[in-house]
Amino acid sequence: MKSVGDYYEDQAASLITGAGLLLLERNFRRKTGEIDLIVQDGAHLVFVEVRARSNRRFDSAAGSVNTRKQQRIVRTAQLFLQHRPNLINMPCRFDVIAFEPPQSGTSTRIRWIRGAFTA
Repeated sequence: MKSVGDYYEDQAASLITGAGLLLLERNFRRKTGEIDLIVQDGAHLVFVEVRARSNRRFDSAAGSVNTRKQQRIVRTAQLFLQHRPNLINMPCRFDVIAFEPPQSGTSTRIRWIRGAFTA
């Protein structure tokens, strides 16, 4: 059975491939953390964090990618590059795709933040 997180990752993957980016890997996991989607955007390697919130009471989906989470993603990206030496010379980018909860009857808002943070 698919989780809610899998649903949003599927939606993000569809958004990315629909925009012409090449999906290289999903759910790359190591002890340091997980990267939801790894894609190629032309000459760039892009590490994508997918976040969703169902309630605005706490932080926004995009805002939940705090400094600690960013550091985990960067460390995991470094491990990915060690396993894929053919990609090591590509410039890297860190994106966030955030599914924000609807406001008073509107549909879920999707925010694709390219270059959301740097290493």
